[in-house]
Amino acid sequence: MNTTALIAELDAEIAALTAARHAVLAIRTADSLPNRPGRPRKAASPAQPAPKKRRAMSGEARARIAAAQKARWAKQKREAK
Repeated sequence: MNTTALIAELDAEIAALTAARHAVLAIRTADSLPNRPGRPRKAASPAQPAPKKRRAMSGEARARIAAAQKARWAKQKREAK
């Protein structure tokens, strides 16, 4: 068998298959994208939102809260006796 003719036939077959593949892909993407069954996909969202900053508390405020808690504990201890 003539190898040149065989290669030419294979190239023609490959070209025909490639054209058929492109046609099938064009039909599939044209049909399937607009009207897909089920719930629509989410829109592409940006990366995770920045976490909320925690509020800073002054040392004086912490001391007041600590003193109030210690007073509650002392009151509870007095009432327990």
